[in-house]
Amino acid sequence: MTTPRSFTVDSTTGDVLAGIDLQGQVAVVTGGYSGLGLATTRALAAAGATVVVPARRPDAAKEALADVAGTEVDELELSDLDSVSAFAERFVGTGRSIDILINNAGVMALPETRIGDGWEAHFAINHLGHYALTNQLWPALAADGGARVVEVSSGVSPDSAINWADVHFTEGYNKWAAYAQSKFANALFAAQLDVLGRDLGVRAFSANPGYILTPLQRHLDKQEMIDAGWIDEAGTPLLPEFRAPEQGAATFVWAATAPELSGQGGGYCLHCAVARPFDTPADLEQAAKLWAYSAELTGVDAFAA
Repeated sequence: MTTPRSFTVDSTTGDVLAGIDLQGQVAVVTGGYSGLGLATTRALAAAGATVVVPARRPDAAKEALADVAGTEVDELELSDLDSVSAFAERFVGTGRSIDILINNAGVMALPETRIGDGWEAHFAINHLGHYALTNQLWPALAADGGARVVEVSSGVSPDSAINWADVHFTEGYNKWAAYAQSKFANALFAAQLDVLGRDLGVRAFSANPGYILTPLQRHLDKQEMIDAGWIDEAGTPLLPEFRAPEQGAATFVWAATAPELSGQGGGYCLHCAVARPFDTPADLEQAAKLWAYSAELTGVDAFAA
């Protein structure tokens, strides 16, 4: 029987990994060289895992991880499905299995940007890129009796929804609505992946890091963050909810490694706890619909008949 553990909003990656040995395990962390991703990589590597970091800027990643033993850097551009396929092919070709996949990389508050066939960029990068990556890494995820997949989401409320009438915001673009939709898509994707993968031991969760100042805010100018009440003129965080990257990343690491989650999956996690199971008929209907739509757009589906 697993001994229950209790964590809080202030818990760190070190707290949730105390006593957990990841020696011999392989983790893949997208964007694991900056902000929350870097905190995640450092924590997993310190616990003994080999951490593969697919990076849009490999040189920057190698520099950021130069002092982190047990890490490897490869190239990955989530907005380019050819790049996603190439990375997945390289990794699967090594014959290694994946124990932990944390889909962390992402963008926020972009000005209206189109990718590929006119896809809205938040949806394309935050969701579709990771959808395609996870499906193409499926042989490695399922190879050794199972794995855990963590989708980095954000705030999800009862009002969160996919704008099915205009998923790509071709009319009336709003950067915050587009970002929120992509993060809700991450939660739905985790729920459906868990449904599809659980019989092979692959369990999935989504996770909200809470309020953390990281390079994710790079598309916001300073005055916008001041006007929002996030920071003062000196750049100091003002909201009491803001936490350090090691605290925000704690929920990712907990979802990826916690022994108390054995046999569970699909849930949306916050503050190192499952805040919403994502198992209602309405949740699962939306998750299955999103999966089918994503497979149609990307041409990728590891579970296709």
